[in-house]
Amino acid sequence: MAPGFYLYKRIVQAKLFIDNNSAEPIDLDQISDEAYFSKFHFIRLFKKMYGRTPHQYLIAVRLEKARQLLTRGMPVSDVCVSIGFESLSTFSGKFKQAFGMTPTAFIAYRAEQQQQPLKYIPGCFISNFEETTM
Repeated sequence: MAPGFYLYKRIVQAKLFIDNNSAEPIDLDQISDEAYFSKFHFIRLFKKMYGRTPHQYLIAVRLEKARQLLTRGMPVSDVCVSIGFESLSTFSGKFKQAFGMTPTAFIAYRAEQQQQPLKYIPGCFISNFEETTM
C-alpha cells in the first residue's frame, strides 16, 4: 500500500467520524486522534484535502442537517440542540451566514414556496414547458 493512500485513508476516516458524530460535542483532539495525527498536522492535511478546516467542515455538516430538519418542520430550538449547537444565537448566526437567512426566515420562505411553487420557478423553464405542452 502506498504511503499517500494510507494518509488519505486516515483523513477520510476522520471525516467519516465527523459525519457520524456531528451532533455530539466533538473537538479537534478527538477528530485528530481518530486519524492518528497531531492536531496541527491533521488540520493542514484535512484542509488540503477538503478545502476547509475540520471545524469549518463540522459546522457545514451541522448546518446542512439543520436545513433538512427545518424543511421537515422541526422547531428551530429543537434543531439547534439536535445538531449539536449549544447556543441558539450562534446557530442562527451561522445559519444566516451559510444560507443568507435566519432559520425562522428559512421556515417562512419554505412555507411560501409550498403555497406558491410557480413563483420560484425561473421564467425560462415555465415558457419552455408551455411551448412543449401546446
